[in-house]
Amino acid sequence: MQFRQKALSKLQSPEELDLPVRFARPQGRLVLAVTLLVMAAASFWAVTGTVSSKLSAPGILTHAEGSYVLQSPVAGQVTGVLAEEGRLLPPGEPLLTIRTEQGDRPVRAVTGGRLTSLVARVGSVVTTGADVATLEHVKNPDDPLVAVLYVPGAGGSTIAVGASVDLTVQSVPQRQFGVLRGRVTAVGRAPQTPAQISGFLGDKGLAEQFSRQGNPIAVLVELERSSATKSGYKWSSTDGPPYAVDSTTPVTGAVHLAAQRPVDWLLP
Repeated sequence: MQFRQKALSKLQSPEELDLPVRFARPQGRLVLAVTLLVMAAASFWAVTGTVSSKLSAPGILTHAEGSYVLQSPVAGQVTGVLAEEGRLLPPGEPLLTIRTEQGDRPVRAVTGGRLTSLVARVGSVVTTGADVATLEHVKNPDDPLVAVLYVPGAGGSTIAVGASVDLTVQSVPQRQFGVLRGRVTAVGRAPQTPAQISGFLGDKGLAEQFSRQGNPIAVLVELERSSATKSGYKWSSTDGPPYAVDSTTPVTGAVHLAAQRPVDWLLP
């Protein structure tokens, strides 16, 4: 009976207008305001914002015309080494002398270039067609370097000409001097076979390394020049390393892909 009387009295005066109204506490209003602000910012970014991504690929510093492997035209024993690695040689310059049954025969550079590696040494025996040296197609020692990246799979289709590239150079401490700056100037249309890579770089070992995940796409990167650095190229640090970077140095390139919208809106 007591419960029923209380319920009846409450029905008779359902509006408790004489009781004070309790509003939200200041802390609650602050949380609500922050939540609304975050939601508004997220909605604005979803409509106008973009997402940029990077594609990483191995590569090497070289010159634009690549290298070639010099092979011995005769068989015999090497009796003399006439050139040093790093030297710029004119066409027809002798590199080695090989003793044959007909006497000593010179091995000459087919075209001019920089001698990057010399395999044959005095006393070694070579056969006809054996690799004895690698030369880079360089006419001037001041010719600029480029980077060639070998992108595995179908990654090449996502790279646009003009895309910026950050190059981590193996011989340069990244924490101290940063990364080398460059831009994509060409993207290969077809995957490169190991034979094609070896023919351009003059190195079968590198060709095998770049082809481990299948035939890659070659991406040519032009290095940004700078007169303010010792190397002559632009780095993410102010000065870059206090020395020049050499050709045939391995690099890892991070290619900046085209920005994409985070949300695709479906309109009726």
